[in-house]
Amino acid sequence: MAERFSGVVLRRDPDGNALPPPTMGEIGLNHFAPYLMNRVVARWNSNMSEELREYDLSTAKMRTLAVLSVSSSLTINELSVFSVIEQSTMSRTLDSLEDQGYIRRTPRPEDMRIRDVTITEAGREAFASFWPTMYDSFMRMFDGIDEEEYRVFTATLHKILLNIRKHEI
Repeated sequence: MAERFSGVVLRRDPDGNALPPPTMGEIGLNHFAPYLMNRVVARWNSNMSEELREYDLSTAKMRTLAVLSVSSSLTINELSVFSVIEQSTMSRTLDSLEDQGYIRRTPRPEDMRIRDVTITEAGREAFASFWPTMYDSFMRMFDGIDEEEYRVFTATLHKILLNIRKHEI
């Protein structure tokens, strides 16, 4: 799988219009960014899943607590988008986190159909206990990559996200 591709993947004319695409065989999987991103994310999720068992957390719970740890309050829809979890899975995840005492769902006074989700102190402590493990895994993933490379990488990911996003958040 270590094929070398010396052609142009992002084929555009001088005006930025797409030109006929190369074949997948011409590009090769190791030069096709969506394939590589899927491999990275799948490995990250698998590693996290193994590490989380010790903390009685699932990947969905960890993502939810991570997002809530940096947000004051979010609706279930917002939480689904930020944590990249389907709404049906999010509802079950929130039920479990609420049973564990890690989150609180509060109806909005102006619209009782909308629930604001906040992290509790117990939820902050649960996330804080796992955070060093998560950060260590993150650091291993970026071993040999300096801060400037990391900043360019995340800036590129933000551009890609803007190109493909469906939500304004």
